[in-house]
Amino acid sequence: MAELLRIEKLVAGYGEARVLSEIDLTLGEGESLALLGRNGTGKTTLVDTIAGVTTLHSGRIHFAGADITRMKPEKRAAAGIGWVPQERNIFRSLTVEENLTAIARPGPWNMERAYTMFPRLKERRGNLGNHLSGGEQQMLAIARALMLNPKLLLLDEPLEGLAPVIVDELLAALRKIISGEGMSAIIIEQKARKVLPLTDHAVVLERGAIAWKGDSASLLADASAMDRHLGVASGKIARAG
Repeated sequence: MAELLRIEKLVAGYGEARVLSEIDLTLGEGESLALLGRNGTGKTTLVDTIAGVTTLHSGRIHFAGADITRMKPEKRAAAGIGWVPQERNIFRSLTVEENLTAIARPGPWNMERAYTMFPRLKERRGNLGNHLSGGEQQMLAIARALMLNPKLLLLDEPLEGLAPVIVDELLAALRKIISGEGMSAIIIEQKARKVLPLTDHAVVLERGAIAWKGDSASLLADASAMDRHLGVASGKIARAG
C-alpha cells in the first residue's frame, strides 16, 4: 500500500505556544485512523496542523509524495486534503446546494453522490445553512469536503452534540465513505467505541505526544489500555475534547 501521509518529528502549536512534541505518524492510501485522547492533549492541533492552520515550529509533513510543510491551507485543500473542523465552517447564508457547488472540484464525488450519501441534504437543498439542524449542518460540512474530491478526509469530532438517531446516520455514512469508498481519513472522536470499529489504526495522544499507537481492533479489545488512556473500559465515554 502506497504511503499517503508522513509526519516526522512534528512540533506545532499556536503562536509561540507548543502543543505537539515530536509527532511521528504515517498513513497509507485507503487507510483510516482514529485520533483519540483526553481533553487538551493536542488532537485538534494535530489535525489543524495537517490542514495548515497552526504554527509549525519544526518537523516535516509529506502528503501524496510532496512536502507540504510550508504549504498554505488553500493549496493543501487543492492537493487533496478535505477538512471538517469542529466549527463545521459551512456558508450559513448560502443554500445547501450553493454550499456544495461553491468549492467543488472535478472528480467522482459530485452533487448526485453527495445527495445519495446524505438524503436529508437533497430534501433541504434550497434551505440556507443557518436553517439546518446541527446534524444536517454536520452532514453538509462532510458532503462539502467530499465535493473537493480529497485524497484524505480530516474530521474533528463529527458526532459531537448530536442526537443518537443522527449519530447512527452519520456513522453509517462514514462507514460507507471509509470502508465502501476506500477514503483515507483521520477522525477525532470522543466516543472511542463508536469510531474504533470504523478505522484501521488508532493513535492516543497525551500531553501533545503519542502515548499509544496500533490497530483500532487491538485497542478496542484492550480494556486496560482503554481505561488507562481514555477512561472508557467500563463503556462510559470520557469527554476527549
